[in-house]
Amino acid sequence: MPRPRRLLLSQRRRLFFVMIGVPAAAYVAAVTLWPLTQGLVDSFYDDSLLRPGRDRFTGFDNYVAMVSDPSARRALVNTFAFTFAAVASELLLGFALALLLWRDSAFNRASLSLLLVPVTVTPLAVGLVFRALLAPEFGVIGYWAVQWGISGPRGFFADTATALPTLVGIDIWEWTPLMVLILLAGLKSLPHDVMEAAAIDGAGAAQRLVRIVVPLMVPTISLACLLRAMDAFKLFDSVFIITKGGPNDATNVLMFHAAKLGLEFFDIGAASAVSTVMLLCVGLLSFGFIQLMRRADARALD
Repeated sequence: MPRPRRLLLSQRRRLFFVMIGVPAAAYVAAVTLWPLTQGLVDSFYDDSLLRPGRDRFTGFDNYVAMVSDPSARRALVNTFAFTFAAVASELLLGFALALLLWRDSAFNRASLSLLLVPVTVTPLAVGLVFRALLAPEFGVIGYWAVQWGISGPRGFFADTATALPTLVGIDIWEWTPLMVLILLAGLKSLPHDVMEAAAIDGAGAAQRLVRIVVPLMVPTISLACLLRAMDAFKLFDSVFIITKGGPNDATNVLMFHAAKLGLEFFDIGAASAVSTVMLLCVGLLSFGFIQLMRRADARALD
């Protein structure tokens, strides 16, 4: 009777990696791919929890209804406005702070540790804290803002002109330290010989910043913006805790709008359509930033 053929070492290695990867792939498929696929399918149906078992295929009707819904259009505009304003502000402020903390010293290390405290607080708790601080009746900030005429008598969140910018300010307070941490890591990885050569050649601090530091930091800046943009586009906690999308849809965003459609009105089809549009927008943002990083890396290698 012939002896069974033994696998080669390379074949055993491949089999080992496959056996390790299969559980991870199954987990990703179970918790990510299947819900995304189910949500995409539901977006083409008139599916309501108020009528279980009576859903029907409607094609793109949910998407047409979303486009024709003023509240949904306002949520889309608010989401892009919030994402752009928050990420741009956090990038500029974070880069400035990263430059200040670039020098390795005990004071800078301690400052960075204290600066990272807001990141450790959950967004839900941040929303509760700022709702209390900015309350016009008793808030430490909100009360005096009303007394000094900085905000209206009902506070920042009751005014359509200041509600969304105030949420942007809260996001800046919470997530700028993360931007600082990413950008500071990129600054510390820059080649010192290039910086020293530029200084020897007579380049000033501003010249080195504009012509050397910023071009070399483009991949890191793109990565930081990508991470923050993906997270900012999914804004939900602050809106849910503080404004509930008001006043007059001034702070209504896509994530909150989808949750309201699905959990308040039980319209799963419409909520799935909004979620699919969100996924598409995040995918396009990610593709743009990834292309920017690839081009920056290619220019750096040339």
